[in-house]
Amino acid sequence: METTAPNTKRQQSTESRTSVPPPTPSKASVPKSRRPSTLKPPVPKPPNPHHELGRKGEDLAVAYLSRQGLVLLDRNWRCKEGELDLILTDGSMVVVCEVKTRAGDGFGDPEDAVDDRKARRIRRLTHIWLSTFRIPWCEIRFDIMAITWPPHSKPRITHIKEAF
Repeated sequence: METTAPNTKRQQSTESRTSVPPPTPSKASVPKSRRPSTLKPPVPKPPNPHHELGRKGEDLAVAYLSRQGLVLLDRNWRCKEGELDLILTDGSMVVVCEVKTRAGDGFGDPEDAVDDRKARRIRRLTHIWLSTFRIPWCEIRFDIMAITWPPHSKPRITHIKEAF
């Protein structure tokens, strides 16, 4: 007695299998984050003169405060709530410094830009920063560095300690 029937079935089942490529997804069904980019890389924007002035003011503030004996801990720290300009220490307290730089006094003194609402936001951000870095209770001082830096002139620096 021959037993060729099972082999025949096996051969038939392997012959009936064909490899069908999976359907290619339409562009609409693929999320944008997973699509290959066909665009050219973005052209860098020219520097914004206001941002450049602010960066230069922060650089000047860091140099000034370092000469006063403070040590920079963090700069331009950001979270979803906002940004802290400078976070420093003198070894016994944390000093949070808001830097305001203006090219002139046409819009008032730079320190006038830090109103009660801005001060509350800086306090809230400071507590978030402290908890993010797991810093236990410590003394905190809030300063303002007001810098007026007219074009082609020397900057005028006003350091307001314990501003709020």
